[in-house]
Order: sequence, then structure tokens, then C-alpha cells
Amino acid sequence: MAHKLIKEMESGTKGGITQKKIITYLMHNHSSTIPDLAKDIDLSIPTVTKFLMELVDAGYIVNYGKQETSEGRPPNLYGLNPDSAYMVGVDIKSSCLNIGLMNFTGDMIDLQMGIECRLENTLEGLDELTCHICEFLDKHVNVKDKILQVGVNISGRVNPEAGYSFSMFNFEERPLAEVLYEKIGIPVSIDNDTRAMAYGELLKGAVKGEKDIVFINISWGLGSAFIIDGKIYTGRSGFSGEFGHFSVFDNEIICRCGKKGCLETEVSGSALHRILCEKVKNGQSSILSKRILTGETSLTLEEIVDATNKEDILCIELVEEIGRKLGRYLAGLINLFNPELVVIGGTLALTEDYILQPIKTAIRKYSLNLVSKDSAVVLSKLQAKAGVIGACLLSRSKLFEW
Repeated sequence: MAHKLIKEMESGTKGGITQKKIITYLMHNHSSTIPDLAKDIDLSIPTVTKFLMELVDAGYIVNYGKQETSEGRPPNLYGLNPDSAYMVGVDIKSSCLNIGLMNFTGDMIDLQMGIECRLENTLEGLDELTCHICEFLDKHVNVKDKILQVGVNISGRVNPEAGYSFSMFNFEERPLAEVLYEKIGIPVSIDNDTRAMAYGELLKGAVKGEKDIVFINISWGLGSAFIIDGKIYTGRSGFSGEFGHFSVFDNEIICRCGKKGCLETEVSGSALHRILCEKVKNGQSSILSKRILTGETSLTLEEIVDATNKEDILCIELVEEIGRKLGRYLAGLINLFNPELVVIGGTLALTEDYILQPIKTAIRKYSLNLVSKDSAVVLSKLQAKAGVIGACLLSRSKLFEW
């Protein structure tokens, strides 16, 4: 039933376009009366009534009852039927997966965080990813036929429109989205992980009505995403947001991209991990010293964040230094975009004020005051859930946004 709706809307007919406009409006406004809906999407009341009732009859929209009013006959409120369709989001992290199931109104029905796995960029890694997704889908066989799309977040260069990933699982000439669709039997979309996080914050997180936003993802790497006039900006080929690959340092550290001097080489979780290990091996002390010196197990970024929050002096100093460096170059983005809001997310954002305050101090120092004074800088509200929530919401958006 749900897939029939998608086909109708993708047909390009007047009816399909009108239905898409109605659903898009209700996605962002939750509920509406017919007169208000007609006014806001600039269509006549009879036209809106006709196509809205078709969606009601098909089960995608429901009557929420009468709107409370102080005078006149109370109109009916209409909204999306939460159980009529579902989306699945898959957020690939450096050492784990997060997978979630979201209903049509944007409520998370099931969320599995921290599924342990290190996905190698190999055919075997792709098969492992597929297995995890299929296992999750098999848990929800009762709604599987209503799942419209699976959205997969991948770090690095991703072209969401064409469905290609150029940083991971790029083994065939055809799109990765098509390969995954073939393997799991449900349509798949892919997108950059930072863009998905930003979209999650836009609809469900730290954004409170702002329309021009810079989102910074400081995790193992460093990425950014831009929301302009309330819409995600992807760039011509889908590659916008490669903030971590600004060439700013005169160092000999080779970045993941293969070049030297990238911002990410000194401002990222991987940089924190590398510098901490170097400092400890050179004699500085940390509660993680024994782990690092004996090499008994691999040290994760999450463990370094935890040590920072437990007031490990060395970790705090290193996180603050990364915050100062990030703030300096973030000041340049603020000068360029003049955003209403800057959201700091990713694993290192879990250190909270240890990284946020140095960022704010550096922004005040290096940005133009007239440009930055109206740009609020806040931490992610969704934290570790931002990516998987954003993946679900982006999937819905790609299907219905008008």
C-alpha cells in the first residue's frame, strides 16, 4: 500500500504532486485544517479537499478531530497516520552501527545503538552491513511491507541523488544504493553522515526555528553540513561540507584523504587519539597511561571522551586545544555564511563545555563581531542519536519533500 503511494507521487501527475504537497506540509506542521492547508500550499479548498480525502481513504492521513475554537463551527484537524508507513535509518560509525525504525509521523519505534562491528571497506564488510540490516528488518516483519525506504549514512564523499559512495563500498560501477536495494529487497538511499546528523537536529534536536545553520561533526574525522533557508545544501555533486580538508597546517601528517596539512589532522578524534598516545609515550601522565603503554587493548575515542569527563588533566588540555583550533577556523565559516545557529555534534561534543567554551572563545577572537554576534553556538541535543534519527528523517524527506 505504501509503495503504491510513492509510485503515484512520482508519476508527476497533478494529483500526485498535490498529494505530495499535502504530505510535505503535514510532515512539518503535524496537523492542519483544510482551509489553512489550502491557503498555505496555495490551492483551492475543493482541490485540497478532494486529494486529502483520497489520502484519508487510503489510510495515510487521519482525522484528528475538531479544532478547539472560541467561535463558529469547529473545523476538523487532519494529520499523518503514524502506522501507514515506516522508514529505517542506518548510521555507520567507526566501531559500531546504529539502526532505527521510525513511523510516518517521525516517532522512533525501535532504536538499536552501538551494534558492535568494525566495517572494513571490503566486499566482506559490505556483506556484514547487509546482514545487520536484514537482521533488524526481520525483527519487524509485521511492518516490513510498509517500510518505504532504508536510509544509510556513510562518512566522506557521497552523492545522495545518484546513490553513489566514493569513500566506502565503491566496488561497482552501479550505485551503492542500488546494490543494497538488491541485497535487502527494500529501496535504499544513502547520504553523508554529517548531513544526516544536521537534518536530525533541524527537525528533532537543537534547532528551534532557525533556518540558516552550520553543523559541525567532530568525531573520528571532521565534517560539516549547511542548512540554508531551512533546506540541506548538498552542492553540485553532493560533496559539500568537507570542512576537515581545508589545508591549513604546515605539518607532515598525512590525512585520510591522502594530502598533508588538512584541518582534520589536528582537529578531530583521530588527532586527539594520536596526540594523546604521543604525549603519554613521551612521559606525560593520564588515567589511560597504562592502557596506552602496554597496548593491551585498542583505545577507543569514546574511552578518551569518558576520561576527559572524569577530569583527566591531559585529556582535558588536549580537548581544549582542539576546541581552540576548531573555533579559529569555524570563525571563518561564520564570517562566510553569517548563520543564525552553529551546532557542535559528534563524539567529541560529548565532552560538553571542555570543547564548547574554547570554541566560543576562539570564535569571539577570530570572527568579525558584527557577523558573529547573532550566531548562537550550541551543542547537539540528539548527541549519539543524531545520525540514525537524521537518516530516517532524510529518507522520508527524499520521498515526500516538495
